[in-house]
Amino acid sequence: MISNNIDLAARILKDEGIIGFPTETVYGLAGNIFSDKAIKEIYTIKQRPFYNPLIVHIKSMEDLKTIAVDIPPMALKLAKSFWPGPLTLLLKKNASVPDLITAGKPTVAVRIPNHPTALALLNLLDFPLAAPSANPFGMISPTKAEHVAEYFQDNIEMVLDGGACQTGIESTIIGFNQNEVVVYRLGGISIEEIKTIAGDVTLFTKNDTAPEAPGMLSKHYAPATPLIFTENIEKFIPQFKNKRVGLLLFSTAIVNVPNDCIQMIVSPNENLKEAAARLYDTLHQLDKMNLEVIIAEKFPDTELGRVINDKLTRASLNK
Repeated sequence: MISNNIDLAARILKDEGIIGFPTETVYGLAGNIFSDKAIKEIYTIKQRPFYNPLIVHIKSMEDLKTIAVDIPPMALKLAKSFWPGPLTLLLKKNASVPDLITAGKPTVAVRIPNHPTALALLNLLDFPLAAPSANPFGMISPTKAEHVAEYFQDNIEMVLDGGACQTGIESTIIGFNQNEVVVYRLGGISIEEIKTIAGDVTLFTKNDTAPEAPGMLSKHYAPATPLIFTENIEKFIPQFKNKRVGLLLFSTAIVNVPNDCIQMIVSPNENLKEAAARLYDTLHQLDKMNLEVIIAEKFPDTELGRVINDKLTRASLNK
């Protein structure tokens, strides 16, 4: 099921099939945006509600005009700065883009992935790809081909292996309200980086009824194991005495914890990019350990630390 055969992946997509698709952010569940059959299958396999729109992946700036119209100058400026890369732009859709992709909304989310395998595949196709994260709706996003295979082994033909995702968290989603730049989802491009290009931005990152963009639902990215997100892990540990507990930590182990308490550190060097890249894989590992609870500590609330905190908040019980 896991393969590096790009030609096979292209054939499956041309036949309106679905594959696991690597990007620098997370693996996607990819299909031809112009195939109702493929797109409906993505929603069905993923168990994703049809009111939640998908992201379109294109191979070049030249393809943007086939997906979007009336593109604001600031959108082009941001694209020039961050594409290919983990930035998704929410733009007025071209009439050719099916409403099924956009959940009936007049806007479409679009980006160019920064991954050699993804771009090589897109260059074999004469259509863009829709690719929401390749996980059942609401669960931990996949950052390795193995994660996708474990989720969907009976439901998709193949997972195109592109190695571990280098960014490891979803793309940042930016939209435009007249002259206002709006962040709809925190992701792999930090707010600080966006502000260097766009100036002030507005955050509008939660909508549980009719989300303008993917990733806006309050509950998301969640392991099957209950997860607690806190600034004070030491306060919670005694509440789970004689239970199997996993700790998700930024850079430093906690002393004087019970021997059966599993501690996993995502960046001993206190590097937020490394922490982001390892976040979901660490959650996958903890989720397989038969734990009764995962306790995740709050990260430095700046740059990608703010993004990690957003993901863990949505994954947690104690919101």
